[in-house]
Amino acid sequence: MSKRAFNFCAGPAALPTEVLERARAELLDWQGKGLSVMEMSHRSDDYVAIAEKAEQDLRDLMGVPSNYKVLFLQGGASQQFAEIPLNLLPEDGVADYVETGIWSKKAIEEARRFGNVNVVASASKYDYFAIPGQNEWNLTPNAAYLHYASNETIGGLEFDWIPEVGDVPLVVDMSSDILSRPIDVSKFGLIYAGAQKNIGPSGLVVVIVREDLLGRARSICPTMLNYKVAADNGSMYNTPATYSWYLSGLVFQWLKEQGGVEAMEKRNRAKKDMLYGFIDNSDFYTNPIQPSARSWMNVPFRLADEKLDKAFLEGADARGLLNLKGHRSVGGMRASIYNALGLDAIEALVAYMAEFEKEHG
Repeated sequence: MSKRAFNFCAGPAALPTEVLERARAELLDWQGKGLSVMEMSHRSDDYVAIAEKAEQDLRDLMGVPSNYKVLFLQGGASQQFAEIPLNLLPEDGVADYVETGIWSKKAIEEARRFGNVNVVASASKYDYFAIPGQNEWNLTPNAAYLHYASNETIGGLEFDWIPEVGDVPLVVDMSSDILSRPIDVSKFGLIYAGAQKNIGPSGLVVVIVREDLLGRARSICPTMLNYKVAADNGSMYNTPATYSWYLSGLVFQWLKEQGGVEAMEKRNRAKKDMLYGFIDNSDFYTNPIQPSARSWMNVPFRLADEKLDKAFLEGADARGLLNLKGHRSVGGMRASIYNALGLDAIEALVAYMAEFEKEHG
């Protein structure tokens, strides 16, 4: 097998090599059945077993309580920006939102199409380099829910704490940091995550929703977007993204083999400490995010002279360090260091960064 590059893409992101090798081995003939998972009926006993195992493995990994439904849906996290208010925001209600970057801003814009939104706090006052403390938030009494993004993939801003909002359901976009370290699912009303970062390939979004929040959908809510319909039909009201679901299940199995999210936390801590430590000890590279709000998964950084950006990226590509260009809205560089990347990827990146600094610093 040819040598695999280190892929620092923000999403679709790197998948574990062992998972891809297993998928390749099973591609034409799944467990001696003579067909691919992509060709199976989603109603077949074999596929239902695949789906049920994937759900149970995710429940095990995250410690999902029994009074939560786990849904495997389509439309990505961006469709959830509309699906959440359609299911949880009454016409006369108010939803609280925290704005910490581009993705939470998009969620706010979409929710406003369906009802009243109160932006309780914005990181704009800190130039998106820090998260406003909860003492600065303007919460709505009896809000329908409070929504936030636990990790802003583009800006590299991450909560290292869970908001306390009493009985108000807490709704979180966890697309880019789910499964990176343990969380207490019971503190949330709803967790959602696009798959293409830490779960599996694109084409899937996972929703973990507390059962008491089902059955609240507006009358205008399309059937396909109704959480209760999805839950009542085992995420198979229509044909689901079968291959993405299967591959995500393989990732869950791989995570269990690695020691679960507790092992991932240790691994991810070592990765981010190495990369941020190198940046902080350099006069050539900078990361402006307040240390307590720095993302474990998405590390933006800038070079001392942006005229060197092109040369840096060309040199990185030549060394098999791929997709380090920052998002077009913020520029600079960004290393996305999800679960599938090991410490060896960070070691290779840091070695190249040191070499480039020596040459151009």
